[in-house]
Amino acid sequence: PELVARLVREQVPLTVCPLSNVALRGVSTLAEHPLPAMLEAGLSISIHSDDPAYFGGYVDTNYTAIQQTFGLSRDQLAHLARNSVDSSFIEDSRAKELHSEIDRWIAG
Repeated sequence: PELVARLVREQVPLTVCPLSNVALRGVSTLAEHPLPAMLEAGLSISIHSDDPAYFGGYVDTNYTAIQQTFGLSRDQLAHLARNSVDSSFIEDSRAKELHSEIDRWIAG
């Protein structure tokens, strides 16, 4: 509990590779993944693919899998995408562009 509280308080970015976590047997099935609890706790997580050729899924496949498994809303998916942008080492101007693209996607 103390570590999670600190990670939330300091908004330490955490990478999550759902399909890799299943392939490596960190969890038996995607449905058992702690992703929803991580979101609920307020952790700053972003979705990644690990080694897509080996684990069978690029970032978009991971997003699709978590959306289908957990029924995540567009807002939740956008939140994850924003976390990816915010935790990257890109220029501020590019980050603003990406946030605008996410906003347009949300607007539908």
